[in-house]
Amino acid sequence: MVQEWLLELLKGLGMLFLHPIFYYLFLLAAFFGVSRVKRERRNFHIRVENAYFELRQLLPLGIVIGLVASIMIMAVGLVVPVAFILLTAAFTLLWGATTKIRWLSPIYTVGFAFFALIFLAGKDLSLPFFNGAFKDLDRGIFPSIALLLTLLLIGEGILIVKNGVKGTSPKIVKSKRGLSVGVHEVKRLWMVPIFLLIPGDAISLPFGWWPVFSIGGESYSLFLVPFAVGYYQLIQGMLPRDAIRFVGKRVILFGGVLALLSIASIWIPLVAIAIVALAIIGREFISYRQRLFEENLPFYFSKKNYGLMILGIIPDSPAYKMGLEVGELISKVNGTIIHDEKNFYESLQKNRAHCKLEILDVNGEVRFVQRALYEGDHHELGILFVQDDNKWGNEAV
Repeated sequence: MVQEWLLELLKGLGMLFLHPIFYYLFLLAAFFGVSRVKRERRNFHIRVENAYFELRQLLPLGIVIGLVASIMIMAVGLVVPVAFILLTAAFTLLWGATTKIRWLSPIYTVGFAFFALIFLAGKDLSLPFFNGAFKDLDRGIFPSIALLLTLLLIGEGILIVKNGVKGTSPKIVKSKRGLSVGVHEVKRLWMVPIFLLIPGDAISLPFGWWPVFSIGGESYSLFLVPFAVGYYQLIQGMLPRDAIRFVGKRVILFGGVLALLSIASIWIPLVAIAIVALAIIGREFISYRQRLFEENLPFYFSKKNYGLMILGIIPDSPAYKMGLEVGELISKVNGTIIHDEKNFYESLQKNRAHCKLEILDVNGEVRFVQRALYEGDHHELGILFVQDDNKWGNEAV
């Protein structure tokens, strides 16, 4: 029995490479990476992370979350129809084509697929290799999909908390008063591959090699499905890590509550409809509350009368190696009080071999950092500031 399961898991793993969404998400991640680099170069004449950053974030943590979700799904024996997988892929392709990354959240891909499945249930649609995929659906499928959505919602929250805080992208925008201010943007796409059980006869020939096994007299197939998790957040009134974790923790809590409620749908399948609808509304409400909260705060990354606020730090730069952080205020360079970027640069030139900075950290405490400077080091230590003389866009917030 163990050998049979291991064999089917390996075969199911191979199915991932036949799924078009697997490759589609890599293309989207590459597109978002290139777009970010172009925008950062317009704002600062230099990029922060390279264009491969989004690709590197796509899978590692998602694999772990997908593995945990797969174990839970197979442990309770949740079965989903192949029609649901088809519709989820269709909505992922559709929302991805808009390049609006937030539409790739599970609440839109899985949630919309759920309601489309209800509408199409019982219809005899002619699809290649999937004849009758919608014809024999019944209400018994609702709880499985509702629980899967809640697991994905919890997974989204974990990804936001653990991964969303990495590599946020600094950006220069115009305030309503026409002043240049800094914000941080998070555009992150993750892939969460999850093993799903589908009815063994759901996929017709010519896939004679498709993995099929029996449990309790019923035949099932294992399908490793790549789910997209898209996340977008514009941060203007808080430190990026605080704002992102604020949202992520609430998404985790909300998903956990829905997961408990979804247990009731096992006995009352129609409850699953309410749970999915509540998931969509509640997730949107979390994002709306965060946006409203930040809009009522003053801009965190704005010009100060005293010192220079760090908007961004280039990886592996002198500033990065000195342990400087986004949101800190540089008050003195080599003993000279600074007020603007020109003053900062001139103070650095006083000693081309060494620099000493006085920093006011995010907790309001003063600290001193220093470092030897070498030939080839960035002339401004690799620090990005809010400044007026860059050729940024005229986006208003």
